[in-house]
Amino acid sequence: MTRTNAIGKYRWTICGLLFFATTINYLDRQVLSLLAPALSKEFGWSNSDYADIAAAFQFIYAIALLFVGRVVDRLGTKLSYHLAIAVWSLGAIAHAYSIWVGEAVNTVFAALGLAAVPVSVAGFIVARAILAIGEAGNFPAAIKATAEYFPRAERSFATGIFNSGANIGAILAPLTVPIIAAVWGWQTAFIWIGAIGFLWMIFWAVFFDEPARQRRLGKAELAYIQADVEAPRSHVPAEAEAPLRKAGWMELLSMRQTWAFALGKFLTDGVWWFFLFWLPKYLSATYDIAPTAMALPLTVLYSMTMVGSIAGGWLPTMFIRRGDSVFEARMKAMLRIAFFPLVVLLAQPLGGISYWIPVILIGIGASAHQAWSANLLTTASDLFPKHNVGSVVGIGGLLGGIGGVLVTKAGGRLFDYYGALGQIQTGYMIMFSFCALAYLVAWGIMKLLIPAAKVPPLPAELANAT
Repeated sequence: MTRTNAIGKYRWTICGLLFFATTINYLDRQVLSLLAPALSKEFGWSNSDYADIAAAFQFIYAIALLFVGRVVDRLGTKLSYHLAIAVWSLGAIAHAYSIWVGEAVNTVFAALGLAAVPVSVAGFIVARAILAIGEAGNFPAAIKATAEYFPRAERSFATGIFNSGANIGAILAPLTVPIIAAVWGWQTAFIWIGAIGFLWMIFWAVFFDEPARQRRLGKAELAYIQADVEAPRSHVPAEAEAPLRKAGWMELLSMRQTWAFALGKFLTDGVWWFFLFWLPKYLSATYDIAPTAMALPLTVLYSMTMVGSIAGGWLPTMFIRRGDSVFEARMKAMLRIAFFPLVVLLAQPLGGISYWIPVILIGIGASAHQAWSANLLTTASDLFPKHNVGSVVGIGGLLGGIGGVLVTKAGGRLFDYYGALGQIQTGYMIMFSFCALAYLVAWGIMKLLIPAAKVPPLPAELANAT
């Protein structure tokens, strides 16, 4: 019998639930980007109109993350995840009724004496806002569940696995959404994909509970999970025990640990948003690829990112086995990962040979992002106690969302400007350059804030609760 079998493996069942939730999360948010070329023609959207709709999601998502993190810490993982997926599933379905919603918005605007807005744009913005509020709960709840069910040495690997659900969602979407839309209409695509979340809620209700109350979790596995709870860390002072408490936002914002995590999110989250929201339009605008023909290149690209997510989550364990501290191992892994996106700089110069070259190069960059993200997300649980993780992830998510809004809006403006000049490739070259360099810049800032060998200490009452 292996050591893993002797300990038990129920924690990986929980990781599987988080994986499927993240898959559904990305399925729901990806529907719009896949239908964007067709919807842009149907409703006459410019790139800036589409950017406004996408940026509305990112902005609301960012604001919601700040508060959702606190809600997750307050309500607990089980209930908060239920609420999150119920809201985002309803938001996904609401896209199908966006024209009605847009008309209602204009009715309200008319009553208030405000100018009308394009019906389709208003309706999709409202639906995206509902989706964003719900989806904001996914990662704070998933990271908290990972902190509850995994010891520190396994957390980035577990995060890499559940985070790869984003890639599976991105793979499944181009394989299903264009077909559903072509046969039954774009409204049906939003309804059917959105309804999947309600099925997941049944499994979550049955299989998840806090580890101490989980009847399916053996004593040996529970002891293994909690083995490093009291283990001292080099950056945590060994003061006498202090009462557990949740740190307030201002206290968290006064710590360099928070800013290292949050600025890492701010500089790099926008890259993933760009790849997620703009790749279908990039393939359509640059290579005139129809939505139904995008399934293969997008499937290949997002399959690559799944490998990156899992491999990136595993990479720090190699350095941990060599004797590095958990956080130092994480930073070493992230530095190596940060060099891979540089290949995206070649996407435009070599794109004239075949569209498969930018697909593969962007796939490498997107894979690196997922590897980076698996480690960056885990630094929150490395540096803070479990009962503050949701709040820290929320703060980082806020800055990451703001970064995403800026990238999306910049992309829309650049593509409209250079598209009008007949040089849209220049606009994409500018955006790809940012995507290539963002990770090295982010790593450098994180390293300045927190040298791995000298992590600033937490307040005593927080450190003892870790």
